[in-house]
Amino acid sequence: MACLALATVSTFAGFEVARHGTKWGTSDAVQAASVAEPVAPIKIESEDFARLAPQQQAERLLESAIHRDPASLEKIGLGVDAWRGRLQTTDRLFDLVRIALNSEDLRVRSAALEIDLAVNNLSKSPESARRLVRVLRDQPEQRPWGLWRLGALGNRGVEPDLVLAQLLNYAHDRNEQTRFWAVEGLAILGSDKVVDPLLDRFAHDPSPRVRQRAACNLAQDGMLTREQRLATVPHLLNFFDDDALDSATRSWVYGALRAITGQALGNDADAWRRWWATHDAKHKPHSRRKGTLLA
Repeated sequence: MACLALATVSTFAGFEVARHGTKWGTSDAVQAASVAEPVAPIKIESEDFARLAPQQQAERLLESAIHRDPASLEKIGLGVDAWRGRLQTTDRLFDLVRIALNSEDLRVRSAALEIDLAVNNLSKSPESARRLVRVLRDQPEQRPWGLWRLGALGNRGVEPDLVLAQLLNYAHDRNEQTRFWAVEGLAILGSDKVVDPLLDRFAHDPSPRVRQRAACNLAQDGMLTREQRLATVPHLLNFFDDDALDSATRSWVYGALRAITGQALGNDADAWRRWWATHDAKHKPHSRRKGTLLA
């Protein structure tokens, strides 16, 4: 995967942060997780499934969702509110969320966000967003998981403007760790309005670690759609004209372009420009928004 080449952690990191402490934990460890063990199949419409505990229901449904079962995705949406506060961060559930957050299907990633919020007993309400804002302000050590889950709430439609404003503020914090997790939160929020801030952090953040993370979130991780990612291509190409970019950042630009487009053009800026000129011309008649190509 391209993001492995970019040497970054993936979107499951925020889930791992809380897993190593309490549900409102402070640990910043990100450790490798084992692959979830398979379980015996069970029909989700059966009486046997209905008798399962919420933990087992959530795990079985998320596993089915990972395998692109639309009925499971629908059932997660219907059942997740009833599970809130009744789920535990077990190894198995963590592994399933980890896998789901790296799915190519944004619906599966969305299901993982829903279950993560339920595990942490965060209702999709303005009060939950305001609670996280207070935590971010008053407990700086809690910011890693707080920024990630604030983005998750915004992605699920909770106070997206408030969430964006908070994440933008922390994306310029003096503390590198805070900026890193603000970039994570922006990617999880996944709205059109996060694209420019992620591009800005990719090009201009003083920390290579933050720039890496912004690159990976633009390329592949988080909740941006394929159309949103493709719309960043001309901006990424413009980075090649920026003499201030160091060699590592330039290599991440190439990695992001490969991940977004699926093209294997190597580290040749001119080849990428020629490819985009052809691609751009093919798609111009279809759609534009605010002057930016949506391929």
